[in-house]
Amino acid sequence: MTEELVQWLGEQLDEDERTARRAGDSFRQIGETGVIVAAEGDRAEECASANWAGVAEHIVRHDPARVLREIDAKRQILALHIPFRVDGDPWPGCSTCSWRNDMEDLQVQYPCATLRLLALPYADRPGYREEWRP
Repeated sequence: MTEELVQWLGEQLDEDERTARRAGDSFRQIGETGVIVAAEGDRAEECASANWAGVAEHIVRHDPARVLREIDAKRQILALHIPFRVDGDPWPGCSTCSWRNDMEDLQVQYPCATLRLLALPYADRPGYREEWRP
């Protein structure tokens, strides 16, 4: 279960990255009928014809550049939370969270709550396991 969650979560981030990169440049602003996409030179196109201002605003706030920054941050968090074993302990702990293992009542197993929380937004995707739920 330890490596599977990390591998699966990495695949979800890869998929999000591919999608964001396919979307192209950042969505810049909300136009009259949709979202205006920055394009070549001074030319701009309207896309995602959104009848509701809230939908268009959501698209602009979650543009590909932001998604890519979020993916990078999540990958850095993943890198901080790698498994390690304490002498004689059959279960791995988290390299970041398990410092708390010195306290007998707070055993932090791997995958830690941080990794489980990172995976939670993807719970609707194929391959998510209920045992990963925090």
